[in-house]
Amino acid sequence: MDAKLFAYLSYADAPAALTWLRDLGFTVVRRQDGEGNQVIHSELRLGEVVVMVSSFDEDYVTAPLLGRSTGRGLYLLVDDVDAFFGRAIAAGGTSVIGPEDTDWGSRRARVLDQGGLEWSFGSYEPGVRW
Repeated sequence: MDAKLFAYLSYADAPAALTWLRDLGFTVVRRQDGEGNQVIHSELRLGEVVVMVSSFDEDYVTAPLLGRSTGRGLYLLVDDVDAFFGRAIAAGGTSVIGPEDTDWGSRRARVLDQGGLEWSFGSYEPGVRW
C-alpha cells in the first residue's frame, strides 16, 4: 500500500501560527479565510514537508508541557538544528530542549510554538538505519 502522511494543526490564533511558520521558512501555498480572523484552511510547505493549519472550531485544550514534553508533537528533519532552533526562538517559540547531541548520535532541539504545540528539530531521519 502506498501512503503519505500530512500534519493538520488547529490553533486558537491561526494567523499567528502562520506567521511563526513563515518565519521558520515555510511558504503558504493555500489559504482560505473565514469571518472574524478565522483561517478555514491553509497549506504550508517547506521542501517536501506539508502542514495544514486552521483556526479552532471549538474551545480545545492543548496538552501542557510536563517536564520536557507535551506527550505529542511534530518532528522535523533539518540540515542545521542549531540554526533552525535559533529561527524558532527568534520567531517567538519557547525553548524546551536547546540544541544538544544525543547518545544515539544525532543532534536535536525542541520548542513550543506560540499555540503551545511541540516541535522537535533533529538530524536523525526516522526509518533510516543509524
